[in-house]
Amino acid sequence: MDVFLMIRRHKTTIFADAKETTTVHEVKKMVEGILKKAPEDQQLFKLTKDQPILMDDSKQLSDYGYTHSTARAQLPEAIGLAFREGSSEEFEPLEITPVSTPPDLPDVMKGDSTNSQSNMDSSDK
Repeated sequence: MDVFLMIRRHKTTIFADAKETTTVHEVKKMVEGILKKAPEDQQLFKLTKDQPILMDDSKQLSDYGYTHSTARAQLPEAIGLAFREGSSEEFEPLEITPVSTPPDLPDVMKGDSTNSQSNMDSSDK
């Protein structure tokens, strides 16, 4: 079954889909095709409430709880991404810039079923 992912690093977000049986290494190869960074220069993290968990290349997405019921198209699961810094062995710290939340809808755009129904009733006359 398909799982839908949001791979996030700084201000970059990649939307991807994969199978539950896809390995973490295969996800890194998807990222390589887009961002031109080799898989060995990437770290992927399962984002949890407590602390991000570094994902093992040989494990499948389902091993980390990414399933068709948890990672749906309308609500994809987030994965953190960090790159190796330059030619060193060190990886940058995981950093994800939060996305902004949209403002509240104006009252005229909010659905009011009683108001809408009374407007339709009056137009029938």
